[in-house]
Amino acid sequence: MANEQDNLRYLEDLYVGARFKSDTHALDTEQIKTFAGQFDPQPFHLDEAAAELSLFGGLAASGWHTAAVTMKLLVTGPLKIAGGVIGAGAELSWPMPTRPGDVLQVESEIVEIVPSRSRSDRGIVTLQVETRNQRGDVVQKMLAKLLVRRLVKNDAK
Repeated sequence: MANEQDNLRYLEDLYVGARFKSDTHALDTEQIKTFAGQFDPQPFHLDEAAAELSLFGGLAASGWHTAAVTMKLLVTGPLKIAGGVIGAGAELSWPMPTRPGDVLQVESEIVEIVPSRSRSDRGIVTLQVETRNQRGDVVQKMLAKLLVRRLVKNDAK
């Protein structure tokens, strides 16, 4: 039986065009309000009546909550990067709100791989990431640059 370490991917294991799809995560009102209460305490994330009067027209999850769920789904998904998912920068947008009852799933694709010229043990992988709800609507887009380890062979005997 293979262990988790056997499934880790290094820079050499990746290629442009590789696609990955995560499991899902269901969001409910309680999760949305709890996250917002701690990290983004705005009325349209905390109170249904106030949210109805907002630009969202109803309770909406914080974009940062959607981003946190996206991170969880990336880390627990099929792209198991050796050394972890280490961000080196990202562009992020939320084309539409995440709502109570939404079931989120992350689809990602490698769009660029650049080995480091100065550090032979790593490179940068650019990942196009879309977080979709159960209807297939994109609720978050992210272009992420990830620091990925290279497979370093040990020549010592």
